[in-house]
Amino acid sequence: MAVDELDTRILRLLIEQPRTSVREYARILGIARGTLQARIDRLERDGVITRTGPHLSPGALGHPVLAFVHIEVTQGHLDEVGDALAAVPEIIEAFSITGGGDLLTRVAARDNGHLEDVIQRLINLPGVVRTRTEMALRERVPYRLLPLVEAVGRSAGAPR
Repeated sequence: MAVDELDTRILRLLIEQPRTSVREYARILGIARGTLQARIDRLERDGVITRTGPHLSPGALGHPVLAFVHIEVTQGHLDEVGDALAAVPEIIEAFSITGGGDLLTRVAARDNGHLEDVIQRLINLPGVVRTRTEMALRERVPYRLLPLVEAVGRSAGAPR
C-alpha cells in the first residue's frame, strides 16, 4: 500500500491530535471533508489504521511493573498456548518469535510479587516448557509510529 504525502499529513494529525473532528482535520489540511474521509477509509481498509481510541497507561491503572516474558513451548502447542495467553489479563501483548523462545509477552503487574504470580500462572499452562523474564527499568523510547510514517511518506515522494 502506497502512503503519499497527503496520507502522511493525515496520519500525523490523527497521531498528534486524536480527539479532533474530521471536519477540523479537513480544515487544517485545506481539503474537502469527503476527500479526507475517503482517505481515512482507505487507510483503514488497507490496514494502515488498525484501531482508534485512547492509549492507556498500565502504570496509571495500578500496574507500574513492566516485564518481557519469553516462553518456550512444547513443539506443536504454540497455538493452544497463544490462545491461553489471551485469558491472562496482565499480558498486554504477545508475539511468536524466533531466537531464544517461541513467544514473547509484555506483562504489566502491580508489583514484583504480582509479577511472580503471573509468571507462575504462565509456567503452569499446558504446553509451556519454561519462561525467562526481563524487567523493564525505564522507558527510553515510548511506543511511536510518527517517525516511521514520516519516513514512509518521504520515501513515497522520492523518485524511483
